[in-house]
Amino acid sequence: MLGPRQCGKATLAREFVAADSPNYFDLEDPTSLARLAEPETSPRPLKGGFVIDEVQGRPERFPLLRVVADRRPLPSRFLLFGSAAPELRRQASEPLAGRVKTVPFEDFRLADLGAAAQSCHWLRGGFPLAFTARSDTDSFAWRRQFCQTFLERDLPQLGLATPAAALHRFWRMVAYSHGQICNAADPARALGVNESTVRRYPNLMTGVFMVRQLPPWFENPGKRQMKAPKVYVRDSGLLHALPGLGTQRDLEHHPKLAASWEGYPVEAVLKALRPAEVYFWATHHGAEIDLVLFKGGKRIGVECKRADAPTLTPSRRIALADLKFDQLIVVYPGERRYRLNKRVEVVLVAEWVGAE
Repeated sequence: MLGPRQCGKATLAREFVAADSPNYFDLEDPTSLARLAEPETSPRPLKGGFVIDEVQGRPERFPLLRVVADRRPLPSRFLLFGSAAPELRRQASEPLAGRVKTVPFEDFRLADLGAAAQSCHWLRGGFPLAFTARSDTDSFAWRRQFCQTFLERDLPQLGLATPAAALHRFWRMVAYSHGQICNAADPARALGVNESTVRRYPNLMTGVFMVRQLPPWFENPGKRQMKAPKVYVRDSGLLHALPGLGTQRDLEHHPKLAASWEGYPVEAVLKALRPAEVYFWATHHGAEIDLVLFKGGKRIGVECKRADAPTLTPSRRIALADLKFDQLIVVYPGERRYRLNKRVEVVLVAEWVGAE
């Protein structure tokens, strides 16, 4: 199970195996590391279910897990938790090929909380301790501290040597360009590094679940279309904490209000639908669709707009003609859903992601 730091993985792990059980290994705990290194206490002789948390810290243990998984009859099952997707997949690809299933583990979704929580969920984000804080002030303080600790301690533990100050500046720049095309030239000039270095940063932050990159979809080779990815800060609470937006009032008076709201349904829809493939689509003439999804043999378009009453715009007509959607959904912050034609429907965020 892979997911960001502080999203509740350890809490879930202890629902399967108690933290003081000999079948529980936390690889950030020196005692667990010592136990795992000893043959008589390693997973090889254990029976039943057991958990290894933060497993990316000890890739040398994957060959042992292969031996455990290959025993017949299988006397035990095990659950691995990690916080760095590309690194873990690379470490496990050879010794655990065909023996492991990867499951995404995410923070609170709107579908988990209900429609009444939408405003709070948008402001604070989905990290459990941020969402459940006693006040917006406490939530904001937790999120600011999370950003600092994550960059200064967690990333170096994952073997990422990029200076925390540079990554923090880049993260803030992503927050200010949230939902826009990623252009390496401007951040490179601002950070004083070359473009090849800046291009590594989105991949690093994507791999630890802080940033989401959407690749462009190419449909009509005769039209000039965008070729660079779009970049989003995945958690709306962290998106607001980076520029110092701690309250709903701060958010409502910020120039990036619309960008924040329009990025919020993007993440909610992707968590709810889990499409097989996801892209965005845009042309140099201004036609654009936020999400091009492929799921169950259907092609679905999703556009997120902070508008009172979305209509069938020229951009949407072009998208329907060029992309041949089975369905085009326009998500907006209104109070009722309605149809623009047989393939285009305007819906509320909570309705679309199943929070009602």
